Amino acid sequence: MKPFVWLLLCALCLPSPPVLAQAPQRVNRCTTAQGETVFTDRRCDALGATARMPPRTASVGNTGIYRAGCARRLSELTGQIRDAVSAQDVNRLSSIYLWSNVSNATANTIIGRLESVVKRPLIDIAPVYPDTAPPLVDPALATAGSAEPPSRPRPVGLRIEQTLGSAATPARTVFGLRRQYGCFWITL
Repeated sequence: MKPFVWLLLCALCLPSPPVLAQAPQRVNRCTTAQGETVFTDRRCDALGATARMPPRTASVGNTGIYRAGCARRLSELTGQIRDAVSAQDVNRLSSIYLWSNVSNATANTIIGRLESVVKRPLIDIAPVYPDTAPPLVDPALATAGSAEPPSRPRPVGLRIEQTLGSAATPARTVFGLRRQYGCFWITL
């Protein structure tokens, strides 16, 4: 046998050096005792806080390929968004998008944006409220039983908090909310 072939066979028998793979960094959403939200790569209990993820609720039609119905409550819609991002399924996310009056060119752009949303790890889904101030009530005119407490405004959107890939760099997407056909829908 030629020396070159012999050296090649010996080199193949040697153990390969270990490959150092870097695990993706996890970002935790924590709530402090004062109610503040903190995003960190450390465990929440190390900060004296508790972990918080969007609550898991039963969403409509996530058992098969097609939706069985539409989200009639905001909690159902957030559950559908969370399920779509967890499954990295752009079709599932696009099924809750309000596509009325969208051209083909705009639809392609929207699908691209939705696809980038489902590829990123989800941290939180939070409602977005309008920037209007509640009506002021004159304390001199308000009596114990006559003044109604100001009603909480309805959300106008959902803010999706994510990270970019395996890094801790935050990414935020704000979906508009529309109520049509008795259902909640998202828009961009």
